[in-house]
Amino acid sequence: MQDKYVLLIEDNPDDVALTLRALKKHKITNNIVVTCDGAEALDYLFGQGEHKERDTSRQPAVILLDLNLPKINGLEVLKQIRTDKRTRRIPVVILSTSTEEQDITSSYDLGANSYIRKTVDFDRFSDAVRQLGSYWLVLNQIPSQQDTSY
Repeated sequence: MQDKYVLLIEDNPDDVALTLRALKKHKITNNIVVTCDGAEALDYLFGQGEHKERDTSRQPAVILLDLNLPKINGLEVLKQIRTDKRTRRIPVVILSTSTEEQDITSSYDLGANSYIRKTVDFDRFSDAVRQLGSYWLVLNQIPSQQDTSY
């Protein structure tokens, strides 16, 4: 489990801290990579810009994606993840404060694996993060490598 890592795409420093605190509380010790906007996240995933030296054959086990991001919004990030053969199978969990039905529907239409509403109650949020970590990092089985044949 230790070689699996999480990509957290979140622009709010308080939400980053809250998520990291919840992961630590539940002893989810996987490496967490944090990007602070949609453009940086896509550069990271596709090895572009300041991440051009990154080994893109090693992708996250799960992506935790906020919708309201600067530069490129979360739905566009999700769309680009799903349309690229290198990243389309990576599980993407939306973590958002939005309860708008359109955001939920659009997320699933674009291929989100799950939609979790961030709550102000730390204990509830912490439990949701524990369950996410347990499922996506321990129980979920992914292909040993991304299929880039088509």
